[in-house]
Amino acid sequence: MELSRRLVVTGHDPEGRSRVASNNRPSSRPIPGFPGYSQIDFWGADETLTFPDDGEKPSTELYFPPVGGFRFIEICMPPKTDVSHDTSPNSAIADQLKAEMPGLVDMMDADRPGMHRTATVDFIIMMEGSCELELEAERVTLHAGDTLIQCGTIHAWHNPFDKPSRFLAVIFGANNNLMK
Repeated sequence: MELSRRLVVTGHDPEGRSRVASNNRPSSRPIPGFPGYSQIDFWGADETLTFPDDGEKPSTELYFPPVGGFRFIEICMPPKTDVSHDTSPNSAIADQLKAEMPGLVDMMDADRPGMHRTATVDFIIMMEGSCELELEAERVTLHAGDTLIQCGTIHAWHNPFDKPSRFLAVIFGANNNLMK
């Protein structure tokens, strides 16, 4: 599902005055290995930002942020989707995932399709539709308007419902002692 959003970013001119640094519509992109899924990468950084700055988008190295870094994304899951295929580092799609979303495939569980654990805390707001968050011992259904704080647990996302599901996520790097 193609997503279209307007992104206005502020920054500072050489004298330190606030200004609009950019005003555009970032493109959504498909998520390799997850047919029909799409994502917009709004903003992110790998370290704490310092101001004043010119409002240019910082560069990022990996899909997930390190400690001190963050990501702001939107994800859309098509209806009637359940990750049941191999998304691990040994899968057929691993090379494409590594090229397009560095670091994502390394978080995937080779024995449980779609399950992954990150060294992050994720603030998620459901914007549209419903989806299921699979954890090790249970599943929870999230609906439009719900908020989730995802604290470094192993999990997977599913949309078994008849409508697309869309959520915003702000992801902060954290220390996770359960990571391999």
